[in-house]
Amino acid sequence: MQTPDPIINKVAQKNIITIDLADLYPKESDLAVIDMKDYLFKGLILREADFREQVKNTDWSIYRDKYVVLYSSVNAIIPMWAYMVLSAELAPYAKDVANAAPAHATDVFMYRAIEKIDPAVYDGQRVVIKGCGDKQIDPAAFVYITQKLAGTARALMYGEPCSMVPVYKRVVSQ
Repeated sequence: MQTPDPIINKVAQKNIITIDLADLYPKESDLAVIDMKDYLFKGLILREADFREQVKNTDWSIYRDKYVVLYSSVNAIIPMWAYMVLSAELAPYAKDVANAAPAHATDVFMYRAIEKIDPAVYDGQRVVIKGCGDKQIDPAAFVYITQKLAGTARALMYGEPCSMVPVYKRVVSQ
């Protein structure tokens, strides 16, 4: 009886790097929300002296290694400097701080994570941007990562290493 030829995993031989955009989102446990309404007098107006006293008496270390979202759940006029003061206080502790609606904050942090990617790491590499997963990813993130890596990576694909859709292939000039 003839032994069958061994099954060869050609995908594994191609040395493909996978980027899962879901990995760039902060975990829920790493996310903290600060509602500016908590700094308003009667939930309506920011009084500078009261605000600065409350800021001074806050233990900012509770936000250590957190992604912090600053937002206001009330329709009040909050001066820009108030957001800046809180951001400055959080800077030594927080991983990152954003001003956004809580529902969109994780997207802001993910875009910032994409921005930190060094395209040179992927120079000449085959890269697949993972397309399936439990987390719903904003299509703009796929556009952004493509813009970041196109021109540097040898090839960009979408999907999984076993079923990729070609997106971009660098043309090598002679």
